[in-house]
Amino acid sequence: MKKNMFVMAAAAAILMSSCVTKKELVACQDENKALSSTLMTAKEDLAAKNARITALEEQQKGMQQALKAAEAKYAKLQASLDKSLTNASQNNISIEKLVDQINESNQYIRHLVEVKSKSDSLNMVLTNNLTRSLSKEELKEVDVQVLKGVVYISLADNMLYRSGSYEINDRASETLSKIAKIIKDYKDYDVLIEGNTDDVPISRENIRNNWDLSCLRASSVVQALQNQYGVDPKRLTAGGRGEYNPLQPNTTELGKQRNRRTQIIITPKLDEFMELIGEAPETK
Repeated sequence: MKKNMFVMAAAAAILMSSCVTKKELVACQDENKALSSTLMTAKEDLAAKNARITALEEQQKGMQQALKAAEAKYAKLQASLDKSLTNASQNNISIEKLVDQINESNQYIRHLVEVKSKSDSLNMVLTNNLTRSLSKEELKEVDVQVLKGVVYISLADNMLYRSGSYEINDRASETLSKIAKIIKDYKDYDVLIEGNTDDVPISRENIRNNWDLSCLRASSVVQALQNQYGVDPKRLTAGGRGEYNPLQPNTTELGKQRNRRTQIIITPKLDEFMELIGEAPETK
């Protein structure tokens, strides 16, 4: 009897003990679920924070690279600026030199203009004096022009020479004497006598062609100016151009007549003209 009661009591105790453990187990299981959920959330949060940290680290790395590139670009710009400032300083010096050279050149140009003006004035006086000294009849056969600072006196061949000859006729003496006087009055000028012909062939004793004829005619005038009118022969030059310097086509008689001429070309002496000009400014 007592034994049965003990067994029953033990069974009851075990039953009671078993009921409490189940409740606790359920509670533990619920708590475990809650903790698992919290843990999962924490892990997810941690993973998100780690990803954020990684992203920030990458961003920081990119910013550092950008900073290095900016520093390099700044250094390059600074070097370029320093070079530009140096060049600007040198350019200022170069510009000053250039301005000085321009001023010197302007002075030289003004000087040349003054010299040319003086030369033109002398040529104009010479031309006026010569024109006034010639008669109206002489001016019909003598053409006086100033071209590019040079005085050209063109004489028709029928006024100067016998037909087809290089000998000067008597009619030309008075005209040549007037021209010689002007030439002697202007000692700073050189004189070129230039013979010209038309294209009609010529072949006579001692005259092979128009080259010979033009040169012989120029030589005759030079010798007349020297021997008869006292012009310094050192100032004289004789030359012939034959038929190769025509004023007009040789297709008409009038054109041929114009081309048969002797020119007395009066020019300033080159050495004295250069002395008037002086030396050009040196290029620095």
